[in-house]
Parts: sequence; structure tokens; C-alpha cells
Amino acid sequence: MDLLSHPLYFAPVPFYAQLYKAETLLVASEDPFVKQTFRNRTVIATENGTQNLTIPVVHNGGRTAMKDIRISEHGNWRHQHWNAIVSAYRKSPFFEFYADDFAHFYEERDGFLMDFNMRLHNVVCELMGLEKDITTDCTQFSSSNITDIRHIAEPKAVTDITGYASQKYYQVFAQRNGFIPNLSIIDLLFNMGPEALIVLRDSIID
Repeated sequence: MDLLSHPLYFAPVPFYAQLYKAETLLVASEDPFVKQTFRNRTVIATENGTQNLTIPVVHNGGRTAMKDIRISEHGNWRHQHWNAIVSAYRKSPFFEFYADDFAHFYEERDGFLMDFNMRLHNVVCELMGLEKDITTDCTQFSSSNITDIRHIAEPKAVTDITGYASQKYYQVFAQRNGFIPNLSIIDLLFNMGPEALIVLRDSIID
């Protein structure tokens, strides 16, 4: 199976469960950018519940391909995002093991959103042992063998994935907030470390 998706910012756990059983990730780089989606937003768990982290972009409101969307450097979003991540996960079991792999992303400057998202994605997959072939050329693949989950970019549709059942795992603030499903993949990674892959595997319904 080949998986078709938008390039997402620290995609939610259900995305990676689907990737677990895929052979190739097809990136819909030519699809238009849409605001208020996981293209430039991710959701983490904090002491007070969930928190959205949104990357500001340069967008004139017209139809612009995802691959052409630039990150805006106005404000101090990188500092804010990393501080939020540290605050949320510094007490998680595996934060100290993985923090350095991500910290530099919030110190550098990436011109394009898609490049930033895919670089983060590659690090996540490497740390979890979930590396797959990636292509932006979808023409060479048979539509009959493609699972299209582009709709997962819409926050309201994140649970609408066939063959997926959320599995509970340890979360830092679960005693206070209860288990929160479908968060950013870094929630699973920082809390479960190498066992993240097992959670993804067990989330798949045949």
C-alpha cells in the first residue's frame, strides 16, 4: 500500500499508524495550502490540556501550492514553539533522549513550510525506525494501491480514518486531564520512546 498525504507539521499519531503499514509515502506537494490545518499546525498536551502550535506563513489568500508556501519570520514563533514543547514534555520519560534532535529546528531558518515539515518528519521516522520511501511524483503509482488520507490535515477529520483505533499510552498529564488521543506524534515519541512503534502497530485494525 502507498499512502497519499499532505506534508504536515508534526503530524498526529493516526497519520503515523497509517504510515506504519505503507510502503511509500506520496506527498501531495502541488495541492493548495489551506489555513487552520495540520499543514502548519500541531497539537500537544500540556498541564492545562491541549495547545495548538501554529507556524506563521506568507500567504496572500490565493491558491498557492503547498510546496511554494514560505514560513514567515515575523514574531518569535520558533522560540514560543520550542518553549511550549519543553514545558509540556520535559518530564516525559524520553524527552532528554530526543530533545537535541529537534531543538536545532527552532534555531535555524527554513524558507519553505514543506521543507521544514518534511525534515521534521524524516527525523521522527528515523528515531522510531519507521523510515519509508518518499516521493512527490504521484503519477507513477497506481490509484488502486493508494490510500488517500489527505483529509487528515483537517483537525475535525483526524479520527475519520478507516482501519485505525486509538490506543492509550502513558501521557505526562493523564492523571490531571485523562488520556488525550490523536495528538502530535511527538507526544507519543517523548512519552513512549522505542515503544512508540508498538503503539502504532496496535492501532491498526485489519
